Amino acid sequence: MFSGILVLHYAVQMILKFLVSKRSLFYYGLCLALLLLLLQWLEWRFLIIGNAFEIYAGVIALLFTILGIWLAGKLTKPKAHTLLVEKQVLVKEEDFVVNQAEISRLGISARELEVLGLMAEGLSNQQMAEKLFVSLNTIKTHCSNLFSKLGVQRRTQAVETARKLGLIR
Repeated sequence: MFSGILVLHYAVQMILKFLVSKRSLFYYGLCLALLLLLLQWLEWRFLIIGNAFEIYAGVIALLFTILGIWLAGKLTKPKAHTLLVEKQVLVKEEDFVVNQAEISRLGISARELEVLGLMAEGLSNQQMAEKLFVSLNTIKTHCSNLFSKLGVQRRTQAVETARKLGLIR
């Protein structure tokens, strides 16, 4: 370790002795290096000035290309997001028995219960009206009454609530 430091110290002394003895040679080399740097800078400057239009056009083209790629990504991105909702599904294997206590507590009529069952099957209002031989307005009235009695706003909520309460299968 100590011998390595001695070798380095000796090498630095030799370089300094060389520079002192050849001082004019060192200054001459330094001047040439500075002149070379100046010429390179001037060449670069004239290259930029001489080709300014091409450089500006290239920069603008590059900016518009980047803007186009970004804009295309924004415009083609789908706006709908998939939302995963985990819900508990009630599955009963035994025979289904209608919860008569809940039906009487809520005041649901037999016809409303029938409409609720058809709603759970996925039938439209028109299909329910044809199946029950009543008018479309009667079905809408039954649905509205069911929504208010069950405290819901949509058909899917009505079916889900009715299944939880044991009103339909």
